[in-house]
Amino acid sequence: MSAQPLVSIITPVYNGAEDLAECIESVLRQTYTNCDYTIVNNCSTDETLAIARKYAGKDARIRIVDNDHFLPIIKNHNHAIRQISPESKYCKFVFGDDWLYPTCVEELVRVAEENPSIGLVGSFTMDGEEVIWGGPAYPCFKISGREVCRSKLLGGPYVFGTMTCLLVRSDLIRKRVPFFNERNLHADQEACFDVLQESDFGFVHQVLSFSRPREQSNTSFANDFCSIALGEFVILLKYGPVFLDRAEYQQRYKKARWEYYRVLAHNVLRIRPNRFWKYHKDTLAAFDCRMYWGLLGVSLIADLAEHLSHPFRAVERAWPWWSRTLNKTSKNRPAQPPSSL
Repeated sequence: MSAQPLVSIITPVYNGAEDLAECIESVLRQTYTNCDYTIVNNCSTDETLAIARKYAGKDARIRIVDNDHFLPIIKNHNHAIRQISPESKYCKFVFGDDWLYPTCVEELVRVAEENPSIGLVGSFTMDGEEVIWGGPAYPCFKISGREVCRSKLLGGPYVFGTMTCLLVRSDLIRKRVPFFNERNLHADQEACFDVLQESDFGFVHQVLSFSRPREQSNTSFANDFCSIALGEFVILLKYGPVFLDRAEYQQRYKKARWEYYRVLAHNVLRIRPNRFWKYHKDTLAAFDCRMYWGLLGVSLIADLAEHLSHPFRAVERAWPWWSRTLNKTSKNRPAQPPSSL
């Protein structure tokens, strides 16, 4: 064990009683043995804390942090990642409704140890039906951090997945306080770009984790509020000037801005509530950008023209959104940004 670098595994969880035991057992079954494991309970109201305590009583590697007050999702992730051991060389997230295959930590650490310049290691994950998230072409297992970021900014595939997919070098976490940008719902992608400014990206071409989508999750909100499109745009605003030359950035910015405003135009026709527009305006403002209503108007005209040319397809695409909006209104249950986990 002493020859293995220490890995701090972190699970932030809120009301995860249904899946937490499976998550914890997957961590305890890891073939890699030099790990400590911290479960951060974010004021759960179900049996989450009792389940965590039961396992902690059986395994000394498990430590429980029980928040004294509820924290919003990204703030809680920052609180959780601050719990890594001072002696740890690597950090591994696994969310309470996800789990790891037995060789997950071993394979991720192997790639990191063989390549000291690597600061972030990814892998494939399953959602129960298929492999999700992409990766670099096999057999490539190491990519320049600069090149992987450039590829993504220029429209390439997203290869990072979620934090459950990743292993992060602890020294790169400690030098970034806070590690996650609490103004950005998709702060995990932003953190990856930060880390890769001074390190390389590693990848294991194996399925090493399982990710379980659930209602009221970050993913559910992302779909309802189109935050993925917004997240992609603000990442370009922040990191385009860092990783792209001026001509590349200007060309990509024009295209990305048009694509983002077309998404906004779709949502004008979906009768989105004021909180939808406030969320987008506030996030843009956090990245020193504002919403251009004139450009939104031009995008809306282009969207209407496309709908008029294919009216039946337009109604077919829009009806699910309209019906969901009416249903939420009738039940008086507006979608809100997720604040759990």
